Amino acid sequence: MEIKVILIFLGQMLGFLLPLLIAVAFLTLVERKVLASVQRRVGPNIVGFLGLLQPIADAAKLLIKETILPLPINRILFITAPLIFLVSSTLNWVIIPYLPEFEVELGFFYLFGFSALGVYGIIIARLV
Repeated sequence: MEIKVILIFLGQMLGFLLPLLIAVAFLTLVERKVLASVQRRVGPNIVGFLGLLQPIADAAKLLIKETILPLPINRILFITAPLIFLVSSTLNWVIIPYLPEFEVELGFFYLFGFSALGVYGIIIARLV
């Protein structure tokens, strides 16, 4: 029974975060096009029709790029510090639409708790 509830929650979380991330990618495209028109230059228009595949190309480039690891570091901390910050900041978005049964005070505790976890990512990044 608990596994079913966890899987439903994870499905709802992905159902909220995935469209949010896609919307951010295309809002970035709109921003780049507006800035290009303000500066009277050609914006992103090469990849796909009117540049609509540009966010996908940017994401692929980001995933394919080679990670540069400096030599005198702790590799585990170097990789996990941004992940801690990313996870703690995206988990704050999860509470918004899918937890109406939470009381307001409990929702605030959840929000403040995961917001506070982001500090650990920054501290670990400073230690590396």
